[in-house]
Amino acid sequence: MDLSDFRDIGGKIRFYRLVDPSHPLIPELSKGLKIAGNTVDNRTDAVTISNGLTGQIEVDDLGRRIMFTLRMVDANNDVLGYWDPNNGLAVIGNKLKKMPLQKEPQALVVTTIMEAPFVMLRKPNIGEANYTGNDRFEGFCIDMIRMIAEDIGFNYTIRLVADGKYGAPVKNGWNGMVRELMDQKADLAVAPLTISYDREQVIDFTKPYMNLGITILGKKPAKPDPKLFSFLSPFSDGVWALMLFAYIVISLVTFVIGRFTPYEWQNPHPCDQNPDELENQFTFRNSFWFTIGSLMQQGSEIAPIANSTRVASGFWWFFTLIMISSYTANLAAFLTIDKLSSPINDAEDLSKQTDIKYGTIWGGSSHLFFRNPIYARMWHFMKHFKREQSVMVDSTQEGVDRVKKGGYAFLLESTTNEYFTERNCDLFQIGSRLDSKGYGVGTRRGSPYRDVISDSILKLQEQERLAELYEKWWRESEGAGMCDEQTETDANELGILNVAGVFFVLFIGTLVAIVIALFEFVWHHRRSKKGNKLPLGESVLNELKIAARCNGSSTRPAEPEDTDCDKTGTE
Repeated sequence: MDLSDFRDIGGKIRFYRLVDPSHPLIPELSKGLKIAGNTVDNRTDAVTISNGLTGQIEVDDLGRRIMFTLRMVDANNDVLGYWDPNNGLAVIGNKLKKMPLQKEPQALVVTTIMEAPFVMLRKPNIGEANYTGNDRFEGFCIDMIRMIAEDIGFNYTIRLVADGKYGAPVKNGWNGMVRELMDQKADLAVAPLTISYDREQVIDFTKPYMNLGITILGKKPAKPDPKLFSFLSPFSDGVWALMLFAYIVISLVTFVIGRFTPYEWQNPHPCDQNPDELENQFTFRNSFWFTIGSLMQQGSEIAPIANSTRVASGFWWFFTLIMISSYTANLAAFLTIDKLSSPINDAEDLSKQTDIKYGTIWGGSSHLFFRNPIYARMWHFMKHFKREQSVMVDSTQEGVDRVKKGGYAFLLESTTNEYFTERNCDLFQIGSRLDSKGYGVGTRRGSPYRDVISDSILKLQEQERLAELYEKWWRESEGAGMCDEQTETDANELGILNVAGVFFVLFIGTLVAIVIALFEFVWHHRRSKKGNKLPLGESVLNELKIAARCNGSSTRPAEPEDTDCDKTGTE
């Protein structure tokens, strides 16, 4: 209904169409109402209607309407503002020059609820008197409503909700802040009040000033006792088995190649140009000692001479370099980081067990949320308990205290969850958000302040002033940041896929060393006078038989061409 619904009669605004013609009150009014020219001949009795098209309707003894709300619209039917006898003119946005709501602005009643860090009692400094009035409170919502009031131009009085509830349906209607708005005991509800469908049916909300979702607050599991063999944690069992297998294989390959290649058989007395025997350093025991020494990065007195044994040793050293470096780095992570294993990772895990109780606040939006059929199992669990054993709590602080005692998970908004986990290092958020919603300022139905406050909230968001308030009360206020240094990073054991590449390189290197050893034998066989008498294949088989003897001697008879030294004794 707009100004076109009224007619100017005798220089005064009188009602022409108050309600729908089918309203049962119309026949009664029409008996005493007659419009003739500029006068009203007959007068109606005083009448009050609670919900007309223009809000509350009150008619005095003279038949004049004394309570209504007018909308100011432009040519495009866009609402510019509202006017009513009690509050005066309220202009929306910047479409008209802003005017004060009254010459002496009325102090609006703001209902709220104690909820850190949105609304908290302000502690006086030493030597200061106790605060009074609005100065008693501090927090995100207190700073926000102060900014809004300065932007729009109104006074306000903050009052805590009588029953300490947010607002939920009960037997006699609603409770909490929602009830106070419905009963016109308060003009605004400035608190972490969630915008929901049920609440929108009885009160109005402004644009959301903060987005959030329901999360789970849990207690961190106790640190596990140190394991006796925790030093094995950096590698998986499969990696340790492969390393043992690689050590044995490389030791055997080194032993065989070292005895197979003729260039590892050396003259034990270089000055004797015609020795009777040649000596080989790669015995069975020495081969295993050589590889384990390099694996432990200690080395040994054995130094490969032939190209084939040097190639095999080089690839083995590269393998040990990567494996030892990976082991050292991961071991440091395992020793310095306590890896906590939580039995609950999300809401589904929580609903499938009964050891850890869980609940939320009675009469809050989270309470209403779990009546959704999607979470029927969780809702059945929460309402199953009797009142004296209830998993529901009356306040956020009560829920947090129960979580600290253990055996309980608290379902609450993500903003509050983050506030408490920032200040309690033994608490953490389980999983991600279960939904997405927003906080808004609650107003009465049809209140002229809703759109004006919404515009102010949008302005504060664009100016990043609400973001600054969030940083102030969540990140910079007392107790914040104490858990930053204890942020845990998960340390995982290295599996076969993580180190498969270095095993592949070792395998390729071993094949290359075997091929080089064959070339060395062929080259020596062609130069050997004894080799010319035996076929190459037979010589290879004979040499392999000698080399593969684990208890074989470390010496062998020397041939003239094997000790062809110059006068200096070098080969």
